[in-house]
Amino acid sequence: MPGKFFQKPNEEESDRVPPGQHLAKGFPVLTYGATPQVSTEEWEFKVWGLAKPAVFTWSDLMALPQHEFTADFHCVTRWSKLNVKWTGIKVTDFLSLIEVDSQAEHVMEHCYGGYTTNISMKDFVREENFFAFKLFDEPLATEHGGPMRLVVPHLYAWKSAKWINGLEFLGREELGFWERNGYHRRGEPWAEERYSSAFGG
Repeated sequence: MPGKFFQKPNEEESDRVPPGQHLAKGFPVLTYGATPQVSTEEWEFKVWGLAKPAVFTWSDLMALPQHEFTADFHCVTRWSKLNVKWTGIKVTDFLSLIEVDSQAEHVMEHCYGGYTTNISMKDFVREENFFAFKLFDEPLATEHGGPMRLVVPHLYAWKSAKWINGLEFLGREELGFWERNGYHRRGEPWAEERYSSAFGG
């Protein structure tokens, strides 16, 4: 894979790059299907399932505390990008706005365009997870998931759903789009959880 677009990590970076990954020189864009075009004026965020139903506007989320985050980003297609700078809202701060049933153990992330991906509550409710609306100090571009995406740095990037617009809280695990099509249920980069056992992973 090293070449025009990718490179091997140097000695100082090697302990930050999971097995089987190479460093991207840019920030690759990988998308399945059409890219949704959603303005902040029409964007909305829904909560349902094992939670009190609620709908939030862009202004509602922008009223929450905003933070800068720098995190490494690992894609299941074997590239990584270190020190990605985002601006966003902590998942834990958003959760203070909603009422989630104590029986909720999993979350289904829903997105404009119909994409879904699943995540356990344990993996979701972490201080380092956030909803991003800026990338390197610029409004998050549509191709990177704008106007807003979830970022879950400790899992492969398909769990960091682009164009996110809703959370469905569940009492048991249900599989999202890529998980139903052979990807691992969890996706932990350091364990190389790329594919389900049925697909050789």
